[in-house]
Amino acid sequence: MSRLEQPTLLQVPVNPSEVARKLSWASAIEHCAELAGYSLDKQSSAIAGMDKARWSRIKSGQEGIKPDQLEAFMDACGNDAPLLWLMHRRGWDLNSVRKRETETERALRLAEKRIAELERDKRVLAEAIRGNV
Repeated sequence: MSRLEQPTLLQVPVNPSEVARKLSWASAIEHCAELAGYSLDKQSSAIAGMDKARWSRIKSGQEGIKPDQLEAFMDACGNDAPLLWLMHRRGWDLNSVRKRETETERALRLAEKRIAELERDKRVLAEAIRGNV
């Protein structure tokens, strides 16, 4: 499996105000790579799964990038900076946008909530037994 096919498990935080300051699509794509720690065109083009010349044409706006390639690139970089840039450009408030919760995240949130409730109940019972109520 290539680097491009392996989504990054670690999500890199994206500052909405930094994304909003980017003036072009190319700078948003570069920002995405930089957030992941890729500073050279050679590194960025490799994770995008294309040669350096094509990568350069995409950055200059002479060539487009297919949605599936963009999605794979953002997955490899661990952030959605280009998508957020486009949303900002289309008038979206980036501070109010949030990702949907996955089933796993939902299950974890509910489990953590239940654990907190059980710990609180345990603490109350322990205090009652000790006579601290």
